[in-house]
Amino acid sequence: MMTLSNRRGWRRGVAVIAAAVLAAGLPAAPASATTTTDTALEWYDATAAAVATGTRPQVTNNRAWAISWLAAARATRTAPAGNPRHYRDATLAAAVHTALSTLIPEGAAALDTALRTTLDRIPDGRAKDRGVAIGSAEARALLAQRTDDGLDPASVNPAYPNPEPGPGNWQPTPPSFSPAQQAGTRFARPFLLDRPDRYRPGPPPALDSERYRADLAEVRAFGAVDSAVRTPQQTDTATFWLGSSLTLYTGILRAALAQSTGPVAERASLVAIFHVALVDTQIATSDAKYAHLRWRPVTAIQADAGGDPAWTPLHTTPAHPDYPSGHNTYSGAAEQVLTALFGPKARKAYTITSPSQPGATRTYRDWQRPTRENVDARVWSGIHTRTADEAGVRLGRDVAAHTLRNAPRLFR
Repeated sequence: MMTLSNRRGWRRGVAVIAAAVLAAGLPAAPASATTTTDTALEWYDATAAAVATGTRPQVTNNRAWAISWLAAARATRTAPAGNPRHYRDATLAAAVHTALSTLIPEGAAALDTALRTTLDRIPDGRAKDRGVAIGSAEARALLAQRTDDGLDPASVNPAYPNPEPGPGNWQPTPPSFSPAQQAGTRFARPFLLDRPDRYRPGPPPALDSERYRADLAEVRAFGAVDSAVRTPQQTDTATFWLGSSLTLYTGILRAALAQSTGPVAERASLVAIFHVALVDTQIATSDAKYAHLRWRPVTAIQADAGGDPAWTPLHTTPAHPDYPSGHNTYSGAAEQVLTALFGPKARKAYTITSPSQPGATRTYRDWQRPTRENVDARVWSGIHTRTADEAGVRLGRDVAAHTLRNAPRLFR
């Protein structure tokens, strides 16, 4: 069993490896810049806008982030020709543009406009021309490497037969009783994991265990649509964190990128490592969910002999098994990467919005509080047990730590 002191040492070790990965092989930054525009943030926002188009699965969108920014990170690590700033800005823009235009063709027009904006700002010359050529070539090479990796929408969501009804077995949930989603993700090819079940959590608590009874009682009381004990603040937290984890964490990662001060290649590597970790985490999450096939709280509460057949959660239950929580594997992985690369606290407070609570904002000073809120939120929404949430956080942290330890392989 890992002690507290050992865990701290392990975390420091991961942080040291991660810092070395970001800095390894980077050319020296130029003494002065010829433009004040932050090209990394410019293309971060262009990526976010492109990914927001369409209705692709979350892991497919994470894959688009990972491929485009890993191509940029690899390309910007090459030796510049002429003006280093011109070269690196052109390289980053060309790499992200080439990858995203292929992966998200419906966003190509806006991406073309963004590329013209960036390149028009960079003086013509050898540095600009070589940067565009290297960035585009690196993106095409990586796209070829990731062909048929099983992360396209059809592969992520194949037809999945319903398990046999029975105590503990996942079944489609009301109100739509939709078939299971994300069952195919577990067969996808990870970036760095050697196999999807590498960090698979052990089985959830037995149905007759004290822990499971406590879990279900908590969801039944606090997660009901008409709960008499959930506070307005708890309802707000549940609603804020209901939205897509990718969308919510886009704001958090942007804050980290904006607060980073390293060279372009280091900042591109940050975004790439984050999304590589999240793709691999979602593959591991699908593996665990469909290995354990634990029913959702709404099914358990409605089916319980002493339960309430009319019990309804605050928010609609997603169409996949309870254990572990996918929202929380995402939070755990994101927290692990950001903590390793930035330390436990942000350099200054940051504010994010939520697609599921328009107009609301939340401000944070670290990377851990979003995780804690996400754990509570899924219980207060009535859609996960606390055990599933906590197991999700652990799985996400484990996969992200694996990504950080093995990140040098991404840049060879």
